[in-house]
Amino acid sequence: MDLTNCKMKVAIVYASVSGNTKELAEELYQILLTKSVHLSIYSIEEFSLADLCQYNAVAIGTYTWGNGEIPKEMRRLYQAFESLNRKEITTAVFGTGDSFYPMFCGAVDQFRDMLYVHTNLAATLKVELRPQEQDFHRCDKFAEALLLRASMGIPVS
Repeated sequence: MDLTNCKMKVAIVYASVSGNTKELAEELYQILLTKSVHLSIYSIEEFSLADLCQYNAVAIGTYTWGNGEIPKEMRRLYQAFESLNRKEITTAVFGTGDSFYPMFCGAVDQFRDMLYVHTNLAATLKVELRPQEQDFHRCDKFAEALLLRASMGIPVS
């Protein structure tokens, strides 16, 4: 089988309260649409954890709650990745936050640390409040890193 003809399956899964993380997820979606991948975007409420292993790559978007904590609605996704322990799934994590708080984008850091151990972590991205013009180049680099790392991984059957 010629693996170069297989399209990667990529999912973006995010949680957003203020709309900032959703806007960042949509920007990443628009960038990834220009690539040759099967792409899906889900709010965390729409995503079935049973489908995690169907993707070559998953980009996780989260806001930070309280004092640098993972939001309640993202905890099941965090635990699912931790339990799966699948190095063949490439992941990346992004989020928005306010640097006024001491744990700026703390949920991104917590996901990053866990994903580094349990998956094939490709990239992280933190954005101050809502995405601005200067963040778009960083979004491109984030998407490139995710796809490059995923292209080196084991194909999902």
